[in-house]
Amino acid sequence: MIHARDVTKEYIDGDGTRVRVLDGMSLDVDAGDFVAVVGPSGSGKSTLLHLLGGLDVDYRGEVSVGGVKLAGLGDKALARFRNTHVGFVFQSFHLIPNLSALENVLLPSHFGAKPPDAVKRGEALLERVGLAAKKDRAPVRLSGGERQRVAIARALYGGPKLLLCDEPTGNLDAATGAGVIQLFQELHREGLTVLAVTHEERMSAAARRVLRLKEGKLVEERATAQAASGDAS
Repeated sequence: MIHARDVTKEYIDGDGTRVRVLDGMSLDVDAGDFVAVVGPSGSGKSTLLHLLGGLDVDYRGEVSVGGVKLAGLGDKALARFRNTHVGFVFQSFHLIPNLSALENVLLPSHFGAKPPDAVKRGEALLERVGLAAKKDRAPVRLSGGERQRVAIARALYGGPKLLLCDEPTGNLDAATGAGVIQLFQELHREGLTVLAVTHEERMSAAARRVLRLKEGKLVEERATAQAASGDAS
């Protein structure tokens, strides 16, 4: 599903210093896996996610996702890749405040040919995440956990092969975060590939593999007990 080799990413800091955030990093993730990438703030976790999702193409090295090589793709091809191959879930939800839950889920349909069953698909996804009864509510009338579930439903709208999650439980309390993590586990058991960057142990404990981003490279930190037992395959 994910194949990255010798990826190097640099940027210029505010004082003009060149910072190398990824330094010859390599990564392989099999289809259907659930991987957590851990590391302190500023270690490059979000940068890695942006590269894998085609949001940032200014790097050296090779990145392919679902058989698509991202280097050299134009803006339209990258937009098509993001809309069909990858779903994104962010810490801050990124919902449109003046749209209902259902309208937020349907947002991806506006970036391509809108299928005739778009509303039905959106309603089915809200039901999948346990929010069918709240489809007409604006985000302000939803709890933090409910907002994240709407964001997950939106990420699933295009039928992605890969779900990329950036600190998806960072704004949630323990009980609410546990419910969202359980949803990720269910999606993984249904065959979706999930990669989450996180600094939270509760999130990494749910994954089958845990990688640590250290000094610009990924190191296999541990396989969870779940992975070692072969569960949730």
